[in-house]
Amino acid sequence: MASAFSGIEMGKRSLQAHTTALTTVGHNLSNASTEGYSRQRVNFNSADPLYRPELNREERPGQIGQGVGVASIERIRDNLLQNRILAQGDNSGYWNTRDEYIMMVEQVYNEPSDVSVRSLMDKFWEGWQELSIHPEDGASRQAVLQRGQGLIDGINNRYGRLKEIRTMINDDVRISVGQVNGILKDISELNIQIEKSQAVDDNPNDLMDKRDLLVEKLSGYMNITVDNRDPDEFQIHTSGMHLIQGKQVHYLDTVPNRDNEGYLDIVWEANGNYADLKNGKLNSLIELRDTDLRGEVQKLDMMTINFADMVNEIHSNAWGKNGETGVDLFQEYQFINNLNGNYDRTGDGEFDSSYVFRMTGTNALEPKQQPGLAGTMTLSGPTGNVDVEYFPADTIEDIVKRINNSSTEVVARLNRDNKLIIKASTSAAIENPDFVIRHVEDSGQFLVGYAGILENSGAEGAYSWDQPDAVNQLNGAEYAVAPLSHPSGWLEINSEVKNDPSMLAAGFGNNGRIAESGDGTAALAIAQLRNQPVMVGKLTSFDDYFADTVAEIGLKGEIAGRSNDAQDLVMKDLKDLQSSVSGVSLDEEMADMIKFQHGYAAAARFVTQVDEMLDTIINRMGA
Repeated sequence: MASAFSGIEMGKRSLQAHTTALTTVGHNLSNASTEGYSRQRVNFNSADPLYRPELNREERPGQIGQGVGVASIERIRDNLLQNRILAQGDNSGYWNTRDEYIMMVEQVYNEPSDVSVRSLMDKFWEGWQELSIHPEDGASRQAVLQRGQGLIDGINNRYGRLKEIRTMINDDVRISVGQVNGILKDISELNIQIEKSQAVDDNPNDLMDKRDLLVEKLSGYMNITVDNRDPDEFQIHTSGMHLIQGKQVHYLDTVPNRDNEGYLDIVWEANGNYADLKNGKLNSLIELRDTDLRGEVQKLDMMTINFADMVNEIHSNAWGKNGETGVDLFQEYQFINNLNGNYDRTGDGEFDSSYVFRMTGTNALEPKQQPGLAGTMTLSGPTGNVDVEYFPADTIEDIVKRINNSSTEVVARLNRDNKLIIKASTSAAIENPDFVIRHVEDSGQFLVGYAGILENSGAEGAYSWDQPDAVNQLNGAEYAVAPLSHPSGWLEINSEVKNDPSMLAAGFGNNGRIAESGDGTAALAIAQLRNQPVMVGKLTSFDDYFADTVAEIGLKGEIAGRSNDAQDLVMKDLKDLQSSVSGVSLDEEMADMIKFQHGYAAAARFVTQVDEMLDTIINRMGA
C-alpha cells in the first residue's frame, strides 16, 4: 500500500521543478543583453513510478506516477552555425584591420595639394626653369635652394609618416600577440572548470558560453578550427598546430628580426619556430607592415635616390657661379665607408660582401644602333637570378627596355654621355638589402666589350655581391657604393651649396671651360628631368611615380573598404541568425514565466489539498 504522505512528496517535486524553471527564466531575462549568452531551457521528465513491472509488488491496476523532475538545463546553441561564424571570423579580422590602416596611408597621400610632394617637386622644376633663363640672377638661385629644401622637407615628412604607421602596426603586432595569449590562457582555465563539471554530469552552460565567446574572439586574430568531439579534450588548431588541447596551451611570442629593421616576427613560444598564421588580424598586420607599408617606403626611397642621383649627375658636371665644378647638390650618405663597397654581412669580423649601387659603362652607345650581338644577361631577381636575352636585331634602346621590363631587381638607362648605367632597385625579399646589385653576368659581349661594364664573359667574369672586392670584375667601369637605408628619410641639400648659393651650378661650359654668366644649359637639363623618361624601371618618369603611387593606394583602399563592408554584412547575417536561435526573447520568456507560475501555483494547491486530507486522518478520525 502506498504511503499516505506520498502526495506531499509529489507536490514537493513539482514545486522544486517549477522553482528551477522560474529561476532559469529569471537567469535568461537577466542576461538578455550579455554578450555571448545563450538562452537556457529546463527539460522536465516524469519521476520513476512507485512500482516497476519486473519487481514483486502487490496487485494494482497499473503503475502509480510520482510527479515531475528536472532532467536537464540545456543551452540553446546551433553548433553548425557557430562553426560558420568561426570560419568567417578570420576574414572579418583581416579586412577590418586592413581597412583601418590603409585609410591611414591614404591620408598620408591626401595632403593639401599646395604642400604635397608632387606640388613641391613641380615648384622645384619651375625654379630650375627660371634659373636657366636668368642664370646670373642671385634671387633665382635662392629660389632653387628654398624650393629644393621645401621638397626635401616634404619627402622627409612623408617618409616619417609612413614610418610612423609601420611602427604603429609593429606595436599592434606585439599587443595582439599578448591578447591572443591571454585568450588562450582563459580558454585553458575554462576547459579545466568545464571538465570538472561535466565529470559529475553537470551542464556548465555559462562556462561554455564564456568559452565560445573567447573562441569567437580568437577567430578574429587567426584562422582556427575547433574540435570538441572529445568532451575531455576541447581542441583548437591553426595552420596544422595545436593552440589548445584540453588544458595544454601553445602560446605565441614575438622576436625582433635583424633583417627587417628589428621589426617583430611571430613565433611559437615553445620552439621559436616562425608561426605561419593564415588570415585574421595577425596575418593582416604582418602583411600591412612587411608588404604594403614596406612597399610604399621602398617606392618613395626609389624615387628619392634616383631623383638625387640624376640631379647630382648633371649638377656635378656643371659650373657654379663661383667657378667651381664637381659639386653635388644633394648630400648622399653611403651605407659603408669602404671604397670597394666591402661589407661584413655575417658579422664575423671579415669582409664577405660587396655593396654596390650603380655601375657605369666606359663606352658611349648610340640608342638607335644595333650592336649585332646575341647573348644572355643574368641579373639578380626577387627569388634568384633572372635571364635577359638580347639578339642581333635589337637596338640599344630595345635591350635597355627589356632589362627594365623584366622581373630583375636592377634597372638600366643611358646617361647624358650615352653610357650604360645599371642600378640596383629595391629588394622584394626582406633578407636582401635595397639598392645593392647582387649579380651581373653576360654570356655574350654586350656588357663586356661593347658597354664596358664587365671584364669577361660567362660565369668566370660575373659580378657577384657575395664576395669582397667584387668590383675587380668590372672593366674599369665607374661604380658607386650603396646608399644608407631609406634615403627618403635622410636626404638633404649639400650644406656647402646652401651656405654659398654661388656654388649652385647652372651651365655646362664649353670643352671643359668654365660656364659663362649667361650659360643656363645645366639648369635647363635639370628642369627637363621633369618630363623626360628618366625614372628607371617600369615607371618612366617622376610624374608616373606620383600617378601610380596615388592610384595604387587608392585602389587598395577601395578594395579594403568594400571587402570590409561585405564581410560585415556576412557576419551580421550570421549573428542575427545566431541571435534568433540562441538569443533571449523577452516575449517568449514572459510566456514561460506565466506558465511556470501557474504550474507552481497548481502544485502548491495540490500540497494544500493533501495536507487537508492528512489533517482529517490525523486529527479528525477518533474513537
